[in-house]
Amino acid sequence: MTDEEIVQCFLARQECAIAATSQKYGRYCTCIAVNILGNGEDAEECVNDMYLAAWDNIPPQHPRLLKSFVGKITRNLALNRYKRGNTAKRGGSQMPLVLEELAECVSGAENLEDKVVTRQLQADLNQFLSELSPQKRKLFVGRYWYLDSLATIANKAGITENNAAVILSRLRKELKQYLNERGYTL
Repeated sequence: MTDEEIVQCFLARQECAIAATSQKYGRYCTCIAVNILGNGEDAEECVNDMYLAAWDNIPPQHPRLLKSFVGKITRNLALNRYKRGNTAKRGGSQMPLVLEELAECVSGAENLEDKVVTRQLQADLNQFLSELSPQKRKLFVGRYWYLDSLATIANKAGITENNAAVILSRLRKELKQYLNERGYTL
């Protein structure tokens, strides 16, 4: 089934939409959730919650890119579950390491000013990513969006873990400088 056919099933409230989404994007969403939560059982629950959220949100929404839509829902659900501390005792998550790596680039403080500039920051981050080579962009997004391990992103890129770590370190420094030049206080 194509993404548009699946979305049409959601819009028509046909249960086959869930099965088709599961078949097409179940592994993709599970990978996202496992990378964040570090636990297969929690990831499975998160993916099941994603199916419900997709059912509840289509309609009124009509996603153009179903993969991105369900991936973002899964990521947000997994991040929320992580924040609630459900998996803190179990370990295995990439979250603490990824947050530590990005701590010097992006502040975690939430205040009204941060909320006001969120859209501009998103635009600036997208611009930064668009200026990277495809390989560097894949490494950065793999690590900081999908929370893939260094081993995973290095393997996908055909480079060593050390090389991936060096590239990511340089990219974080470039991002920090890029954001500083645009007036962000880090």
